[in-house]
Amino acid sequence: MKILCVAEKPSIAKEVSRILSGGNFRTRNSKNKYIKNYDFKFNFPRKGSCDVTMTSVVGHLTGVDFPPAYKWGNCIAGKLFDAEIVEKVMKQDVFDNIVNEARNSGQLMIWTDCDREGEYIGYEIFKAASKGNNRLAIENIWRSRFSHLERSHIIQAAANPVTLDLKAINAVSCRIELDLRVGASFTRLLTDALKNKSVIDAKDVASYGTCQFPTLGFVVDRYKRVKSFTPEKFWHIQVELAKDGVKTNFNWTKGHFFDRLYVMNLYQECLKHKDGKIIKLEQKRRSNYRPLPLTTVELQKDCSMFFKMSAKAALEAAEKLYNRGFLSYPRTETDTFPATFDFKGTIERQTSDSRWGEYASRLLTNGIENARSGNKNDEAHPPIHPVNYVNINTLTSADEKKVYEYVVRRFLACCSKDAIGQQTSATLLWGDETFTSSGLMVTEKNYLEIYTYKKWESSKQLPKFIQGEVLPITGGIIKEGKTTAPNYMTETELIALMDANGIGTDATIAEHIDKIINRGYVVKEKKKGEIIVPSPLGMGLIEGFDGMDFDNISLSKPFLRKRLETSLQQIVDGTTTKDEVLAELKGLYKQAFSVSNRNINQLVNYCKTVISENS
Repeated sequence: MKILCVAEKPSIAKEVSRILSGGNFRTRNSKNKYIKNYDFKFNFPRKGSCDVTMTSVVGHLTGVDFPPAYKWGNCIAGKLFDAEIVEKVMKQDVFDNIVNEARNSGQLMIWTDCDREGEYIGYEIFKAASKGNNRLAIENIWRSRFSHLERSHIIQAAANPVTLDLKAINAVSCRIELDLRVGASFTRLLTDALKNKSVIDAKDVASYGTCQFPTLGFVVDRYKRVKSFTPEKFWHIQVELAKDGVKTNFNWTKGHFFDRLYVMNLYQECLKHKDGKIIKLEQKRRSNYRPLPLTTVELQKDCSMFFKMSAKAALEAAEKLYNRGFLSYPRTETDTFPATFDFKGTIERQTSDSRWGEYASRLLTNGIENARSGNKNDEAHPPIHPVNYVNINTLTSADEKKVYEYVVRRFLACCSKDAIGQQTSATLLWGDETFTSSGLMVTEKNYLEIYTYKKWESSKQLPKFIQGEVLPITGGIIKEGKTTAPNYMTETELIALMDANGIGTDATIAEHIDKIINRGYVVKEKKKGEIIVPSPLGMGLIEGFDGMDFDNISLSKPFLRKRLETSLQQIVDGTTTKDEVLAELKGLYKQAFSVSNRNINQLVNYCKTVISENS
């Protein structure tokens, strides 16, 4: 029997072919210069020794669009909510290659990425294959489940295929259709209105996306809070003691107050007492916890924070490392390792490195700690971890070097002991007011030795105070401060906000941020520490939508998109259907479109005003 295997990327097809064939495969070209067909033999438990052709796609094979009658200029934008939708082949040469290779195949096996999107691409592959071979049935398609390219893992995936998840396919189909209808209708409405009033150039497009605008809304909201902030003065009392030649500052347990007279009255009462009394001493063991296993969102947040790397660049680097077999699949929500995970073997592969090899060897000698478990598990992929060792000096990309080292160090940290410290705290009574001071001694760095991105340092140590002792006050003053404005949005914060509010998935958050940058709705300003601020156009669009009365619907807030993401998961879980979700969400967006259409001139005027004020 001949079995046709199709991967999502050319690099995956080549590596899986190398593993399954033992390096003994023949390569044939296709009409697409990036797509190769690999022929070899493999012994499948269900079929025995089979002739195999492994090929690939390059992402989605097909897309959806409106027929010519609904093209831009042929109809009003509002009609797109109910217009006919047609499927079209986007990569004809890739599509044709699958059609041709399927003709003489008795079995189709899908090797796409094991997430919702990969499931849908697998369905697109099936439709192409069935065009060449109508004997292929959807219920009999083999679907491999794999999360990295380690040899035994791939052989196991080949030997134990599952079926395509039709519910996941329906969820992606629902999202694709809704994004097309909503995005196209609002984009045409905004673009035509802004062009007519010369707010944007004739060649420009003011695109709308159900994830783009809530993402932009986060940035605008933070920017407005910073700009509208008015500092306010406050006052607090600080005390100084001296013992054994060491001066120690104590902070007021009441914090601070905005009423200067109130603080002054309490301070005057304190001044009646020349001495203070140590009324409480505490010594506590403090633990600085090692990190949780790594998810996609945490990878993007940390790379932005530690390396000033965009979320998109971090994910691209991780995917390239995955495609070459160095990392596990980098799109995962799971922060818990499975009970069967091979920690020892994974760590052993890192012992030869000059940077972290010695630490890895010590872990193996002294004992590996059980990794902490988070509360997320997508049931598809383990946390991101190193699969095979590579000397980072051999990597040509600076981003890949940083990402690989970070993933390795984080994984080794997960298998290490928590850092331990000893904290001493003293409570001082001066008059009727209490003040505290503390000092920390880090006694065991443990995971912090390898996880160099995080600091936990010993602080100034307290003198050897004795509980109940009375000491002269060497300094007591009222200090004045003022409240500070919130910081401008950073990419790390934006990723966290999107994740918390269900805007996109762990795999698409980077794309949405990149999109609002490319659309000119926000600007990254490196001179201020890699902050993200709205452009005048981005500000005007959000202000315009916020000024409309949508009757409990918002186009700039995350609620509608979060509702969609929740509904998509319900489709996957089988508690609702694609048709039910489409009917509900389409109805809400149609209602919002109607309001927007009536008030579009108001939005245009907002944009003109903001742009004029910033020109």
